[in-house]
Amino acid sequence: MNQILHIKNMVCNRCKMTIINLLDDEGYELESIQLGKIVVKEQSSNDYAQLETQLNALGFEVIKDSTKALVEKIKINLIQHIEKNDTDEILGKLENEIGKSYSTLSKTFSKSEGITLEKYFINLKIEKAKEYIQLWQLNFSEIAYSLNYKNSSHLSKQFKQVTGMSMTDYKNLQYGDRKSLDEIV
Repeated sequence: MNQILHIKNMVCNRCKMTIINLLDDEGYELESIQLGKIVVKEQSSNDYAQLETQLNALGFEVIKDSTKALVEKIKINLIQHIEKNDTDEILGKLENEIGKSYSTLSKTFSKSEGITLEKYFINLKIEKAKEYIQLWQLNFSEIAYSLNYKNSSHLSKQFKQVTGMSMTDYKNLQYGDRKSLDEIV
């Protein structure tokens, strides 16, 4: 029998490698791993409470509540799409990829996180825009296009609403105030 663990804050390949190394060091046999979820072969000699403590020490959290697991799955799905620059029709894709109605996903997310799913997604896009601005590789129109905005003025308006400053002001900052995508609520 396998033990399925839903993991909060496992949002990138580096996170996966960290967990793989921990499991290997502790003698767990990994069945599968994907962002937000690991499956280990159950072995009576392993102490899952100790594994949970070690995961917590690394900044991860084992999610035991099904609602929290669903919210984490939503977040990971959206982050993956942002990282792949695949934001077109994302909220509809979310419904298909998670297998629940958009209404259910939206209500569950809002109740759990205190922010609407749409607002959360906008915040993710703004953080990605900040990253692009700091990399100096794309102009504002190209950033807007890559994040699936209709035009740069729409992005600029949302950027100012979320950050309180214009994109140009942000670009002129020596050190931009960015959050990791997994820290956005």
